[in-house]
Amino acid sequence: MELILIRHALPVRREVLEGAADPELSDDGLAQANHLADYLGVEPIHAIYSSPMRRAVQTAAPLAARLGLPVTVVDDVAEYDRLSSAYVPVEELKATNDPRWQEMLDDSWADRDETRTEFADRIEAALEKVIAEHRSQNVAVVCHGGVINCFLARVLRTPDSAGFFYPNYTSIHRIVAGAGGQRQIISVNETPHLRGTGLPIGLYGK
Repeated sequence: MELILIRHALPVRREVLEGAADPELSDDGLAQANHLADYLGVEPIHAIYSSPMRRAVQTAAPLAARLGLPVTVVDDVAEYDRLSSAYVPVEELKATNDPRWQEMLDDSWADRDETRTEFADRIEAALEKVIAEHRSQNVAVVCHGGVINCFLARVLRTPDSAGFFYPNYTSIHRIVAGAGGQRQIISVNETPHLRGTGLPIGLYGK
């Protein structure tokens, strides 16, 4: 089967005094999600899954509408910052040299409720369950940069990491999963649907 991991589109900045920030998509993010749907909507995708976080659910919605599929929410592919009271796009953190940028680089983010290994174990278990339920099918999972990092690190058998590379907004990452347990990465950071649109892509690329 082919597992298609998709990072969410650009959300708004949100900082709250109580509870989780859990921001919705920005206007640019909604446009990115529509371009994603146009790009992937011609592929034979059999199921769509999403993190429960708003930015992921809203990113999945146009693709689901295009393909006429429901979106199945999977709590265990939520990002490590799901309980954080603040969401600031990483580009802004980097540009302002915010201390949280360095925390992301060295994986010392304080506002989390699980260790790096616990997070990676959760992600791997959730995605392997999706794989097991969709033999010989193509499945899209809209999730987060940290989720994609951790699963690809497990496939590559490198140390668990939430930040060994940077997935762009609505970037596509394809993994072929064999019934015998083989996992092969066939593409990383596909973003041709954003090229030439004038929309932000992320830290790298225009």
